Amino acid sequence: MADEESQSQIELVIDSSFAVTPRNQRGRSIFIGRRSLSSILTRFHAGYFRISLSLGGQALLWKTLIEPTDDSDIPLRHLLHMLHPAGFIVIWSIALFTLIILSLLYILRCVFHFQMVKAEFLHHVGVNYLFAPWISWLLLLQSAPFVAPKTVPYLVLWWVFVLPVVALDVKIYGQWFTKGKRFLSTVANPTSQVSVIGNLVCAQAAAHMGWKESALCLFSLGMVHYLVLFVTLFQRFSGSDRLPAVLRPVFFLFFAAPSMASLAWDSIVGTFDTASKMLFYLSLFLFTSLVCRPTLFKKSMRRFNVAWWAYSFPMTVLALASGKYAQELKSDLAHGVMLLLSALSILVLLGLMVLSALNTRMLLSNNDPIPSLSNQILPVAA
Repeated sequence: MADEESQSQIELVIDSSFAVTPRNQRGRSIFIGRRSLSSILTRFHAGYFRISLSLGGQALLWKTLIEPTDDSDIPLRHLLHMLHPAGFIVIWSIALFTLIILSLLYILRCVFHFQMVKAEFLHHVGVNYLFAPWISWLLLLQSAPFVAPKTVPYLVLWWVFVLPVVALDVKIYGQWFTKGKRFLSTVANPTSQVSVIGNLVCAQAAAHMGWKESALCLFSLGMVHYLVLFVTLFQRFSGSDRLPAVLRPVFFLFFAAPSMASLAWDSIVGTFDTASKMLFYLSLFLFTSLVCRPTLFKKSMRRFNVAWWAYSFPMTVLALASGKYAQELKSDLAHGVMLLLSALSILVLLGLMVLSALNTRMLLSNNDPIPSLSNQILPVAA
């Protein structure tokens, strides 16, 4: 009798531990899926649009390189004939697909975690990357193989992408001017130049449509604030240096802004004149200054982070500016600089794509400094 009782007890334990119905399994998988999506949305932020910025800029670079020019008699220019137009289509398609995925994720973040988006807007670094989605769309619009400037679709899309940039300008620049919540001397950091780049990209896209006055308006708006921001960042007021070491790759934005300014001015006046050359020389000097200080980026390179994508877009814009400079000068030296910077830009992008593929788990890191305020509002799911 004692043996029968012990056996019945064992059977009861087994039944209570492992009796899982298919309905429970489905419910558990749905719960895990929702928790995983919530975890992604809480870690995701506008800073991930660095990826689409880099890909969009690269698509524009490839389109520029494969276009016919009047300097084909330069020997180094013949090397560009090795680039097949199909490569441009592939890069543009990848950039479009990536931007769509990132945009959908951010829309879901706005819907389900609006408090986090609000906190990101109040973040001194995160707010600047709210310009990045619209810059990315404008870059893809300018390099689109099937949408030509001076057409109705181009005009409509230009307005759709530019209006959010202008709205952010009014909010952020207005607070700088009136000493509101964002006192420039305390919130200024290298990522603040993304807002300037946004205005310059809008100006370049407007110039391609032939809207010279609109382009000049946006260009002047961006450049005036760039001068103020550049001086502020150079002076380094006490308490203003609040950029974490992991975000030091964004220092490359120092030469991205003048490079973009030279391209925008070239589009407005129709030639790479003295003003464009001066801005290009400034960007080359700033690029050389940063490259000669590799120890500045030592801490940020210890572990892979999405901030590494900040290296790619500035390199691409500098390569674009060097291409315009080479077309104007028509010399072997200028074309050599263009080929060197273009090759470096392509290699940096390929390297980042490989590293991102090998470190997918680290793309959505819990230690990302940008959403630090957001995580205090809503804890990140385990």
